[in-house]
Amino acid sequence: MDRVDMRPGADDAAIADWIAIRIARALETTDGTVPIALPGGSTPFPICEILVTRDLDWSRVVIEPTDDRVVSEDHPASNAGKLRALFEPVGARLASLVEMEASGQLPSGGYRLVWLGMGTDGHIASLFPNTDPRVDDERWLRRITPDPLPPEAPFDRVTLTLPALLSTDELLFVIRGEDKSALFEAALRGENDLPVARLLAARDIGHHRPVTCFT
Repeated sequence: MDRVDMRPGADDAAIADWIAIRIARALETTDGTVPIALPGGSTPFPICEILVTRDLDWSRVVIEPTDDRVVSEDHPASNAGKLRALFEPVGARLASLVEMEASGQLPSGGYRLVWLGMGTDGHIASLFPNTDPRVDDERWLRRITPDPLPPEAPFDRVTLTLPALLSTDELLFVIRGEDKSALFEAALRGENDLPVARLLAARDIGHHRPVTCFT
């Protein structure tokens, strides 16, 4: 497997700067919009709060969640609601996966950057082990029910599928904690068949997208 760029010990500001550099490069190399996919959860939002202070042409950036809970945007569990509150004031556009799923609209695809976290069970986006995610999934957006339902967020989810997550120039992981880091490295070595391992294996076999992982 191609080497993943592992970067231990980076703080939130360093990660925000890394992302800002990628967005700036994408803005320089295209005249159109720059779609990026961002995760929810407690780890990303402090980084995003720093990211929005960076001097970029945010009016050309389209933000899509990698996944979301099927709730209204004013609900505390909504990723889209939190991302909209952060990014729209600086001029970026937010595309809601919940609205896409309801209307039959497709995700953007062709992302310049997909940023993922990972759960202790190896799930990415809302592709939990029980959903049996497939690289050859014919759909780019699915509604799923986690099993078991997390007690802190007992809602159905909408999620980008593996093909959608792989339709990117570059993959970013931010994984905090020794247990998660060990699980990620085991997936990277092909020692399990968890969703994160399937993504990494597919990226290596046919997609060859650069992967950076901050731990």
